[in-house]
Amino acid sequence: MIKKEKGAKRFKKKLLHKYRLVILNEETFEERFSFKLNRLNVFVFSTLFALFLILTTTYIIAFTPLREYIPGYSSTTLKKKATQLAYQTDSLQKILDVNEQYLTSIKKVLTGDVKTVEFNKDSIIEVAKTDPSVLIRTSRKDSLLRQEVAKEDKYNPLIAPQAQEYALFAPVRGTITEPYDSKTKHYAVDVVTVKDSPVKAVADGTVIFAEWTATTGYVIILKHNNSLISVYKHNAMLTKEQGEIVKAGEVIATVGNTGELTTGPHLHFELWRDGYPINPTSFIDFD
Repeated sequence: MIKKEKGAKRFKKKLLHKYRLVILNEETFEERFSFKLNRLNVFVFSTLFALFLILTTTYIIAFTPLREYIPGYSSTTLKKKATQLAYQTDSLQKILDVNEQYLTSIKKVLTGDVKTVEFNKDSIIEVAKTDPSVLIRTSRKDSLLRQEVAKEDKYNPLIAPQAQEYALFAPVRGTITEPYDSKTKHYAVDVVTVKDSPVKAVADGTVIFAEWTATTGYVIILKHNNSLISVYKHNAMLTKEQGEIVKAGEVIATVGNTGELTTGPHLHFELWRDGYPINPTSFIDFD
């Protein structure tokens, strides 16, 4: 115990032992500055100075733009550009996915590799009607207005909007040699007519495909309202290109005999809705 006490006193004495730090002129040995120090003061000052350096460095790295000059840290501008590029890449990926789905649907239309669902004219028109099971509470004024409109529509000689929506032009006039048959996967009608006769658009729409194919020759596909797509195959030539907007009854091609799967001048015409084939004779009179 005595040795430990003596050691502690000796250590304390060393810590508190005073020293003088003198700064002299080297030539004249004139004293300029002098400081009284001890080991404890030096240790405390060194510790505080180290903490100050650590805190200052942390502040510079965390809260000032100077951190950009430290190796390993990227600039704010680069981070903003990287974020913008990430958003643009994500948007482009979504666009590519949509285009891929679109091209896959077009491929199915061209090859006929789709499931069949029987449609008729009445079922399509009924889609736009309100479900009668849904009960809607109406005011007296609304009921009277509905009655007046119903009377006007009853004696109005104009065609109803639903019928106008699905009024389609005949692409050509001729004889149907092979009708629509879902059992044999012939999702079209083959109409025989005079070679080089004009092929007309059945409705207003946009050309989404206009190319040559080995099996069906010159093919043109139009996208219309109400998710309708019309397909025209075995044409002699095409008068429209992809991306063009056409009007109902406008000439888009001429009847031909192109492609491997043909036996004479005729039009192979298909009509699709929501990815399912529809019998064109339900809407168009080809005679």
